[in-house]
Amino acid sequence: MAQDTSAPQMQATLGLTGLTSNAMALIAPGAFLWLTFAIQANTGIGGATAPSMWIGIFAALLLCLATAVSYAEISKLYPGTGSSYYYAEQALLSKDATFKYARIAKFIVGWGSHLYYWVYPGVMVGVTGVFVGYVVGFLYPGFMSGSNPGPIFMALVAVVFTFAVAWIAQRGANASTAVNLAINIVQISALVLFSILAIGYRSNHPQGATALNYDSSTLATYTYNFATKADGTIIRDASGNPTPQLDAAGKPVPFTIDYSPYDSTGKLFQAHSSAKSVVSVHSFNWMMIQATVAILILVGFESVTSMGGEAKNAKRDIPLAVIFSLLIQGLVCYLIEYFAANYFLNSGYSMQSALGSAAPIGDMMIIVGDALLGQGHGKYFMLAEAVTVFLALIGTTLACMNTGARVTYAMGKDDEAPEHFGMLHSKTLTPHRAVRTLSFITAFIGVVSVSLLFGDASAPSDATIAALPHGIFSSVGYLSHDTLAKLPNSLLMVTLISNFGTFILYALSCLLCFIAYAKRPDHSLIKHTLIPIFGILANVGCMAFYLIGPLAGLGTKMEPYGALIIAFLWGAYGAFYFMKSSKAKGKTMLLESKAA
Repeated sequence: MAQDTSAPQMQATLGLTGLTSNAMALIAPGAFLWLTFAIQANTGIGGATAPSMWIGIFAALLLCLATAVSYAEISKLYPGTGSSYYYAEQALLSKDATFKYARIAKFIVGWGSHLYYWVYPGVMVGVTGVFVGYVVGFLYPGFMSGSNPGPIFMALVAVVFTFAVAWIAQRGANASTAVNLAINIVQISALVLFSILAIGYRSNHPQGATALNYDSSTLATYTYNFATKADGTIIRDASGNPTPQLDAAGKPVPFTIDYSPYDSTGKLFQAHSSAKSVVSVHSFNWMMIQATVAILILVGFESVTSMGGEAKNAKRDIPLAVIFSLLIQGLVCYLIEYFAANYFLNSGYSMQSALGSAAPIGDMMIIVGDALLGQGHGKYFMLAEAVTVFLALIGTTLACMNTGARVTYAMGKDDEAPEHFGMLHSKTLTPHRAVRTLSFITAFIGVVSVSLLFGDASAPSDATIAALPHGIFSSVGYLSHDTLAKLPNSLLMVTLISNFGTFILYALSCLLCFIAYAKRPDHSLIKHTLIPIFGILANVGCMAFYLIGPLAGLGTKMEPYGALIIAFLWGAYGAFYFMKSSKAKGKTMLLESKAA
């Protein structure tokens, strides 16, 4: 279709720094440690796969590096707006044996990528609701429970946050880049500080040393063992504070730290006994299950490939931005921060404590803050870090909205989606109609993601539910423990839907790199054959664990199978839409010539 040169066009204003900042904003390690640690801790029955959290991230990183190399290489051939959607058409058109499938291929890639790019922002605004609920509950415990925020409150935050970020996205690429650059500097600095303090806490509190005991109800630390009933329930005073266990002399028993891996039953994981345990595989199945969740925190490096129309030197800078963003934040930031958080775990705050918290990292920050600044003062450290997390949330949601809108824009401009999506705003030169549509979709998904946040294995006890502050924003939406335990965890399911879309897109992108460089004189066996093949197998392997995990007893079937069903329905509707649209527009599904 001929391009209308009189219509507004994107302007090339971004250099390597701006492009890398946009990709880094979507990866956002400062935000994701706080946001996804709870999701990863809950993966598997009773957090069974949690011991392999760090190595699962490393496995996901290897998968992403293979995919990043494929993206970088193919972007050298076809710089332009649309990312993999654009690459699919160009790669197949370049070969005589495959050119006739070019239109089908680009639609499959574009439609499949929407399962990722349209769902992912919904996950982000959903976890923003959880994050704000935790902070508000900490500041105003009489209004909200920090560990169990109200579904209606979290949903409201998700909706407001969505449209606030969409407003920034409407301002244009330069405005978004300036925001993202500042956010990257702040969040990485905050991340390094927390990591140092968490490792320092473990180093200064060896096995058997007196330490701080954390209570998730009061969100505070204590220096003594808690008195408990026969069933393990903590005994509390009139103010809700845990009462101390008393020795024979009637004095509080000091809390001493323990790093035993499992509880007295030998089934529930508590902490890592050593640094070696943190980075060990423990179980190949556990590692792969963790990788299927960890992909959420690493995606984003490819987002910059959708900004070819706004890059000053797309062929040079986009491939570098793809690799740099992943190496800086994936290889360095994530591996350091997740090591620190896992190494910190102890009997005073174990993995089982993380299972029942809306924000385990916030809890850890309170503990290390109390140890550094004195008891009762750790909250200031946590709140300061929370500000950086909120800023990072703005950046990652903004970056994903920009990417998703530009892929939709490319399909609209190419007449493969409704034509109005392919229009730019006359002043800001942004795909404003695509942004607007995506904002409504994001708000809806965000509300769904927090509706059953404490479903399945994370269902709170009936006593915990009864103790919640009563009110429409704090307690409405909570069902009984038994009912919640039978329902899926909505945030985990939405996360897996997004991740499934990611695996599909990344596997197809690796395949496109393989096709694009086949029989070219600049073909490299390593970069254009071996790495893409590894990427394809790794992505398909992770998708397979959606089926394998539940069958191996590593979690319930509700979340992964629910995600698969929704992905299948999305694909089926895409096939229906493609055939119906082709017939209505008089387009052939198979091209008869490259010129077509």
